[in-house]
Amino acid sequence: VQLVESGGGLVQPGGSLRLSCAASGSIFRINTMGWYRQTPGKQRELVAVITSDGSTNYADSVKGRFTISRDNAKNTVYLQMNSLKPENTAVYYCHTGEVLTYELKLHDYWGQGTQVTVSS
Repeated sequence: VQLVESGGGLVQPGGSLRLSCAASGSIFRINTMGWYRQTPGKQRELVAVITSDGSTNYADSVKGRFTISRDNAKNTVYLQMNSLKPENTAVYYCHTGEVLTYELKLHDYWGQGTQVTVSS
C-alpha cells in the first residue's frame, strides 16, 4: 500500500490550500484517514481524521478553518485549509488507519509528507 500526497506549497496568511492523499495497492477497506503535522523539534500532532462512515474529528486550533473529506471509491482523503496562519506552517502527513488488504493483512500507513509554508 502506498500513499501519495499532493497540494502543499507556499501561501500567504489568510490564503487557502487543499491537500490530497491517494492510497493505492491491494486495498479492501480503509477505516480511518487523517492528516497530522510536524514542525522541527516537536512531536507529530493530529490535525483532522475521518472514519469510513464520515465521522470527523479536528484539532481545536483548526476547527472552523480546515475541512477533511474522503472519497472511498478513490481511497483518497482531502484537507481543505482556509484562513491559513503562519503557525500552520509544518510538514503535513497523511495517515491511513486499519487498512485491510485483500491478503487479509491489517496495517497503518503514513505518507511521505508535504510541506505547507504560510508566510508573506
